[in-house]
Amino acid sequence: MNAIRKQHLSACRSVVVKLGTQLLTDSRSGLDGEFLSSVARQIATLRERGILVTVVSSGAVGAGVCELNLPKRPTDLAKLQAVAAIGQRRLMDAWAQVFKPIGLHVAQLLLTREDIDDRTRFLNVRNTIHAVHELGAIPIINENDTISTDEIVKITFGDNDILAALVAHALQADLLVLLSVVDGILDASGAPVRLVESVDRARELIRSEKSLLGKGGMDSKVNAARMVTDAGSAMVVADGRMTDVLVRLLDHEEIGTLFVAGARKMSGRSRWIGAARAAGTIVVDDGAVKALVEKNRSLLPAGIVEITGGFVAGDVVAIAAVDGRIVARGLSNYAAADVQRIKGMKTQEVRAALAEASYDEVVHRDNLVVGGGKESTER
Repeated sequence: MNAIRKQHLSACRSVVVKLGTQLLTDSRSGLDGEFLSSVARQIATLRERGILVTVVSSGAVGAGVCELNLPKRPTDLAKLQAVAAIGQRRLMDAWAQVFKPIGLHVAQLLLTREDIDDRTRFLNVRNTIHAVHELGAIPIINENDTISTDEIVKITFGDNDILAALVAHALQADLLVLLSVVDGILDASGAPVRLVESVDRARELIRSEKSLLGKGGMDSKVNAARMVTDAGSAMVVADGRMTDVLVRLLDHEEIGTLFVAGARKMSGRSRWIGAARAAGTIVVDDGAVKALVEKNRSLLPAGIVEITGGFVAGDVVAIAAVDGRIVARGLSNYAAADVQRIKGMKTQEVRAALAEASYDEVVHRDNLVVGGGKESTER
C-alpha cells in the first residue's frame, strides 16, 4: 500500500486543503489559534519543498457564533448572514495572525456558485489563485455566505467539501486533502479504511454523523472524491488534529483514507464542464447512452427523448438516461427550443428542418464529459 501512496502523492506540486468548522473552532474560546498555527507551519514546510497549498477554510459561521456567544447556529437567513460576516472577519484575522510570524501573507477569496458556473469567472478564480501564490501569499477560500441568498440555506455547493473539490478542478490540483475530526472513511466497525480504489465501494461504508457546527458529513466527502478522482486527481480524508498530518501525508505515511486518482487526467476545460451547474437536462434513450458512455460518440438528435430547462446554445447541459441517471455533461450546440424541435430526428431531417443553422451533433464529443450520478443540480 505504501507503494501506491508513493505513486499518487510523491509528485504532488499543487494541493488544496480543506479544514472543517469543528477542526477550527474551540467551543470554549472560538477559533483555535494553536491549531491554526500548526497548520500554518505545515504549509510553510510544504512550500519549502515546492508544494503550493491552497486553503479552503470553513468556520465563518462557527467563529461568529462563538464571538457573539450565541447558543447555536441561527436559522433566520438575515441573522445567519450577519453572523457569517462577523465570523469571516475574525477567521481571516486568525489566519493572518498565524502566518505572519513565518513571513507569509494571506489572501481572502470568497466564492459563490456563480463563480464556478460562469466559464470566464471560473478561469479568473484560477488565475487569481495562481497570482496569489506567485506573490508568496497563501490563498484562503471560503463560500461567500454573507451575500448568497440560497447557498447558505440550501447549501448549493453541498458544503465546503464540494467547494474544495471545485477549487481543485479550477487549479487542476494534484491532490485534495479534506481534514476532518476522524482518521478517514470508517467501515461498519468504526475502523479507518486506508485505500479506496472505487468510490462506489466507499459509499457503502459511509457513516451518517455530522458535526454540530459544520454542514458536511462523510457523504459529501465521497461526492467530492468522485469529482476529483474522475478528473484524474487523488484525494485524502484525514484527521486534522494528527500531529504534522499534511507533511506526513506528503511523505506517504499510511494515515487517513486515500482515494486513488482515475487513470485519465482531464483538461481544465473538461473539469469546468463537469463542475458547472447544468442549465437543463437532455434525456436520451438506451442506444444513445451506450454510444456516449461505451463508444465515446457525440450526442445526436435521434437519441433524444425529452428535455427540461431553458438553456441556450453554449450552455452546460446534463445528459440523463430514461431512469434519471446522469450519464454525461456537455456543451449544447442548440438552444432548448431547437433541441425540442429536432429531438428524435435523423441527421438529414435536422438539416432540412434547420437549414444553415444546423449541426449534426447536439453535443459534440469534444465538449462532453462522461460520468455523473443520480441527479443534476440545475441553475
